[in-house]
Amino acid sequence: MRALIQRVSRASVTVDNAVVGQTGPGLLILICAMQGDTEADVRKLAAKIPKLRIFRDEGGKMNQSLIDTGGAALVVSQFTLAADTSRGNRPGFSSAAAPDEGESLYRMFADELAAQGIPVETGQFGADMAVELVNDGPVTIWMES
Repeated sequence: MRALIQRVSRASVTVDNAVVGQTGPGLLILICAMQGDTEADVRKLAAKIPKLRIFRDEGGKMNQSLIDTGGAALVVSQFTLAADTSRGNRPGFSSAAAPDEGESLYRMFADELAAQGIPVETGQFGADMAVELVNDGPVTIWMES
């Protein structure tokens, strides 16, 4: 799995002019299931991300995790994280998991985060979404399982 994690002061996702998910301080997690990903890959990322020490402590250093701060997560599926730009000018996305498998792993990821006590909201899988965010820091981290 691939994840692009952004520390945010707020984020929201809108579909057809209706907000379907939002968060205050916490993380916006753009997630993509790749061909060959397993439930073990999902669990690995879902276990690590909430423990990343990327939030400021009282001294202003990045020393606290999402769990430490009591923050929330907005999880949005984004198959374009699978982009292959090695040939030509049009990205290829054939390394992304098939839609049914991708959706299943995406939902499992959100459920795994929630099971750790993280308040989780999501986008709408497969929809044309508008994502708004205020990146705090900015802090943006790329991860793969």
